[in-house]
Amino acid sequence: MVEAARRITKVQKRDGRIADFDQEKITTAIFNAAKSVGGEDYELAKSISDEVVATLNREFRTKLPNVEQVQDTAEKVLIKLDHAKTAKAYILYRQKHAEIRQQRAAVLGFESDLKLSPNSLKVLKERYLRKDRDGNIIESPLEMFMRVAANIAQADLNYDSEADTKKIAHDFTEMMASQEFMPNTPTLMNAGNELQQLSACFVLPVQDSIEGIFESVKNQALIHKSGGGTGFSFSKLRPKNDMVISTKGVSSGPVSFMRVFDIATEVVKQGGKRRGANMGILRVDHPDVLDFISMKRDMNTMQNFNISVGLTEKFMKAVENDEMYDLINPHNNQAVHRLRARDVFNMIVSEAWRNGDPGIVFLDRMNIPRTNPTPEIGDIESTNPCGEQPLLPYESCNLGSVNLVKMMNDGEVDWEHLRKIVHRAVHFLDNVIDMNKYPLPQIENMTKSNRKIGLGIMGWADLLYKMKIPYNSEEAVKLGEKLMKFVSEEADKASIELAQVRGVFPNWKGSVYDPESKHFAGESFRLRNATRTTIAPTGTISMISDCSSGIEPLFALAFYKHVMDGKDLVYINEIFEKELKQNDVYSDALMQKIMNQGTIQHIEEIPEEIRKVFVVSHDITPYWHLRMQAAFQKYTDNAVSKTVNFPNSATISEVEEAYMLAYKLGCKGVTIYRDGSREGQILNIDTSKVKREEPKEELCPECGAALVFREGCATCIKCDYSVCK
Repeated sequence: MVEAARRITKVQKRDGRIADFDQEKITTAIFNAAKSVGGEDYELAKSISDEVVATLNREFRTKLPNVEQVQDTAEKVLIKLDHAKTAKAYILYRQKHAEIRQQRAAVLGFESDLKLSPNSLKVLKERYLRKDRDGNIIESPLEMFMRVAANIAQADLNYDSEADTKKIAHDFTEMMASQEFMPNTPTLMNAGNELQQLSACFVLPVQDSIEGIFESVKNQALIHKSGGGTGFSFSKLRPKNDMVISTKGVSSGPVSFMRVFDIATEVVKQGGKRRGANMGILRVDHPDVLDFISMKRDMNTMQNFNISVGLTEKFMKAVENDEMYDLINPHNNQAVHRLRARDVFNMIVSEAWRNGDPGIVFLDRMNIPRTNPTPEIGDIESTNPCGEQPLLPYESCNLGSVNLVKMMNDGEVDWEHLRKIVHRAVHFLDNVIDMNKYPLPQIENMTKSNRKIGLGIMGWADLLYKMKIPYNSEEAVKLGEKLMKFVSEEADKASIELAQVRGVFPNWKGSVYDPESKHFAGESFRLRNATRTTIAPTGTISMISDCSSGIEPLFALAFYKHVMDGKDLVYINEIFEKELKQNDVYSDALMQKIMNQGTIQHIEEIPEEIRKVFVVSHDITPYWHLRMQAAFQKYTDNAVSKTVNFPNSATISEVEEAYMLAYKLGCKGVTIYRDGSREGQILNIDTSKVKREEPKEELCPECGAALVFREGCATCIKCDYSVCK
């Protein structure tokens, strides 16, 4: 009697776990190896994998094969069937991934339970994974995601006592562990831990009194201690030298008091896991606006603040028409001085050219119905530190981003999968609001009353690379608009579905969605969340997800990233590296050249069709940066974090054009950065070639105030000094 051949159904993984045997993985690995050497026949790969399985069934009659033995068998079969080139590619693939596994183990001290890159693991090790009192890691990446998911899933019990929280936690774990969606940093750090503060974005009011100012300083410290960032409008503070009736003294002014907030941030950050960050905003019609604009000229001060000037529509019209405008004392609403709008605008531009600060925000646009759906509650005066989240005083918001690289199938956007992840992510983010432990009762009340969430995307530049679409093209802008429209509409649907079970956000009555409200904007939606979408910079969560940040183009295709107290991580874009290898132009010497230059546009050994697609930030003109920002802003409830990058050689006039274009395109704000204009910048290419160019005649020789430059003339913004060449 002939013994029946044994059919393998299980395989032993490298960590010892037993998993289901999946022939499709063998087929895919063989096909990918074949593709790398020009093969295109998937059916041939399938027939080879059939032979691999047949061989395994013969050779492993009495024991379970492990992963390495399965791969060894695949090598033998490829060689036996005379597929030498594919076999070589398969062997090289195995060697590369063996090296990566060794690097992963070296980073964590143990084998990672997820296929994350070494750089991703470095970030997780430094910031996210739980440690014991001696600093030893006591959770793996998968355990971290499971901790977060299990904690966030518990919120469902608030609405359904019989909710299947295990299934919900499984779904949440799956989308994080697969790098399809990642919540903001405080959620990853704190969910399921003692702190349990889960939001990244906060805005605090600053009242015009000593008591009010220092109450805000205290509250800022509590938020920073918990891992959040804070935004402030200092526009309500009376100007410097203004009379204080209660003390018969004079006010120090908003710029002076901002230093107190800055010092408090410096002190608190030393004991926390992440650096505290602030946004400071001052209205352009505040009497101290000139001091505010120039406050960061000395880069050794206010290092814990991003600053933006709050521009109004009235001011921008005055700039366009070359008119004067009033400065208003917020203490009594009286006009105290008049300035030429273009001079002030030019001063903003010059300082931004110098070192990136200040940015600008368009205050009136931050209070349109979509951005501020609850005008009855108050006006939006500030944003979070990176500008993407306009918020009311005492409001917080939790963010999360979908990784677009994981939303692809056969080189195209997988719209159905994207829909599923968007709905699951909205569910997750709404749960975060309930599971959050808020640092202040006022913040808890405001946040739960509006239930704002900020779902965004990341990996946009990588998606364009994979689809072979240049970032600086109409095709890319149209795809960005289409994609964000889809995300926004699906997020709205998910929020409406949640509202049917959980109820609308408590401030819905009287909001722009309430047809009986005087603020009704024309469309009635019963939503769970007052806002749903935000485009965040993503920062470390895109590093964890192994994708490009937010909607930014890549800074460089190969570069060093300076992170975590002086440590450098080397990044090479894998999509680009693969493209070079498929075109037989990859070499270590070429990669070093790219590392030094950051761009490939002048490297002629790289084919032109590759250079056209693989553009980086400095290959892209401000026009295309802003077109992309505006495309995403069109279908984003809150705002878009986006930096318009300039080369070191950019002129002040070019920065001015960018600021005006942002206004005309309907952006809610804009931040620019001229390469090399700050020491210690985060992303670096060959810094030995960076030159710093200072503007000529930057200070008035009469009074020391800033000079503005226009049409060959330098004019003092405070006194009558003027000189023309």
